[in-house]
Amino acid sequence: MNTTALLLSVFLACLVEAVEAATIVLAAGTARDWRSALSGVGAGLVVLAAVVIVFGPAIALIPLDILRIFVGGLLLVFGLQWMRKAILRASGHRALHDEDEIYRRELAAAESASGGSGFGVSDWYAFTLSFKGVLLEGLEVAFIVVTFGNIQGQLGLAAWTAAAAVVLVAVAAIIVRGPLSRVPENTMKFIVGIMLTGFGIFWGAEGAGAVWPVADLSLLVIIPALAVIALAIVLVLRRRPSKATPAAVSAPVHSDPGFSGAIPDGGSPAGASLESADPETAAARTRTVTAGATPPEGPRKTSVVESLKRFGLFWYDFIIGDDWRVALAVAASFAVTAALSSVGVAGSWWVVPAVAVLTLPMALSRVVRKS
Repeated sequence: MNTTALLLSVFLACLVEAVEAATIVLAAGTARDWRSALSGVGAGLVVLAAVVIVFGPAIALIPLDILRIFVGGLLLVFGLQWMRKAILRASGHRALHDEDEIYRRELAAAESASGGSGFGVSDWYAFTLSFKGVLLEGLEVAFIVVTFGNIQGQLGLAAWTAAAAVVLVAVAAIIVRGPLSRVPENTMKFIVGIMLTGFGIFWGAEGAGAVWPVADLSLLVIIPALAVIALAIVLVLRRRPSKATPAAVSAPVHSDPGFSGAIPDGGSPAGASLESADPETAAARTRTVTAGATPPEGPRKTSVVESLKRFGLFWYDFIIGDDWRVALAVAASFAVTAALSSVGVAGSWWVVPAVAVLTLPMALSRVVRKS
């Protein structure tokens, strides 16, 4: 069960991120220069491969319980974010992810930006735009591949699964030469969010010392239960009026093509799948783009202080997410589970799933109240 669910999670997560990266690359190549854009893709894939090669064996040296707590915590934070955003889309409180509109916006931005060459690349804007798109979209997948693979002892299989998803999207992109809008991305994000949350609950509780009643088979209860809860919340939220409009598209804004070790202006962390944040953080990191909006201007210089600030924000968002209260609740659930387990209290496995189930509607209510 664990291996099958692992491969499905890796494949779907990689498929989602690959579609978003492909949209950026297609816009860069169509509007600017294909050779430079593809060079950026190659550079991004090399960096991601290095991350897997370097950190894969290194993570294997971490004690398994500590690794489960760390991985479980991050997966639970990631998964709850993906679930929250998927629920908001499905209930009409957030615009659906529209690859067609994102492609048009990226195309307009690339066409309006000034060019320039450097380091043997004829179009530096196209190169860095593709490089950032591949790297930032791929960081989350690299994390999932490395951590899932190490915990299950299937790092090679996880890596090959991710590679298969990338190749599938690349072939489709070459054939259609346009945005992959027919891919059911919103549905896949819903599924991936549920599976990441399920694995996060399972591994995090185990790492904190809890013993699941039926061992690995507990996932057969956790994941379906999360799906039922999520769908129930969707039905409840659909009864509440929403101001969301189908025309609105939230997407990363790549207004700074120079790579400075930080996220692009207006971009989101990898943990958030490079989507815009919820209303409570949208003003800080993203902006809503509608059809016909004026595209961002060309490249601008970034100061060292600004680059360091954005780099720190990237890692804060990658680890903590876009709602620190969720991360705090997850950490508290692990601490309570560990405390109960250390004094010999049986049945402490319920603490982490209970906190996750309570945290999700609370986080959603904060967003819905502001929408």
